[in-house]
Amino acid sequence: MPRSMRALIAVEAGEPTDVLRLESRPVPTPDAGQALIRVKATPVHASDLHVLRGRYGFSPEFPAVGGNMECVGRIAALGPETEGLKVGERVVAAAVPAVPGPPVAGTWQEYLVADTHRLLSVPDQLSDSSACQLAVNPLTALLLVTRELDVQPGRWLLQTAAGSTVGRLVIQLSRHLGIRTINVVRRRGAVEEIKALGADEVICTEDEDLVQRVAETAGPAGVRKAIDCVAGPVGAQVSQALAPGGELVVYGALSTHRQSDPAALTIPLQARSVIYETKTVRGFWLNRWFGTASPETALRALARVRGLVADEVLSIPQGRPFPLERFTEAVALAEAPAHGTKPLFVFEDGRDEDDR
Repeated sequence: MPRSMRALIAVEAGEPTDVLRLESRPVPTPDAGQALIRVKATPVHASDLHVLRGRYGFSPEFPAVGGNMECVGRIAALGPETEGLKVGERVVAAAVPAVPGPPVAGTWQEYLVADTHRLLSVPDQLSDSSACQLAVNPLTALLLVTRELDVQPGRWLLQTAAGSTVGRLVIQLSRHLGIRTINVVRRRGAVEEIKALGADEVICTEDEDLVQRVAETAGPAGVRKAIDCVAGPVGAQVSQALAPGGELVVYGALSTHRQSDPAALTIPLQARSVIYETKTVRGFWLNRWFGTASPETALRALARVRGLVADEVLSIPQGRPFPLERFTEAVALAEAPAHGTKPLFVFEDGRDEDDR
């Protein structure tokens, strides 16, 4: 076991490329109920970058290791009297910081310590790229469609940002469950691609009226369930398009992507729609779900996601690998418009592990 490791550290809050530093740190030691994970791959999510900017739902104590969501690796050591897992086992660490709950170690480092109840074993046939992305986007899609909205087979589900990672997974999952989807995109060029994924209907806000098209598609019964990660005027239009008694779950605010003023993060709802048509709008945040769900519930949900990916019901696009040294390129790709490829920090096996 090496004494030191490489870690990507944010020295303070700010633009990621300005505040991140590649440093050497001691390899941590697991306590009882914990495992030391030799990280193999970990994604760079846009939310990771928002955390560093200080515009996410929580803020770490700086300096802090970057990466706050998920990784795949192998157990290098177990804490004292820790059972249920074994050294060498390949696991996914659901490192999503639970709110409320204690902070967890960042994933952008060669080794990290995690509570064993946050670890899920994964088979070797599941690629590192897929395994390291199980705990955020596929889990979000599953929870939104099933737990949050309980959409039934044959019913309509309306969603924005259908071309996003979560949006594509929602389409795949809905098709598997027999749910019909109405999918909103910004660009006409994305329509055929979304249809090819199995979308039943696609609305392009570039040249179509969202509310009118939903009414034409769903008919008199209308749509009662919707998810939105755009917020702003588009989120308001989705709420307006719902049938009386409809439910809208908001899980993101892409329309305010680089906005740091909390007062600008709004959804201009119509009071008549909320009052007289008794529509509901509520939020979903995976971090808060992890903070309120029991460890058993969280692992069951992750295991279901693992099965859906292993059975090829859900397809996670292959990520693009980067060493930590090229973090500026990885950060840029994570927020590049319509990039479609998730940057991954990867750590090669077989490196010299003497006393570095």
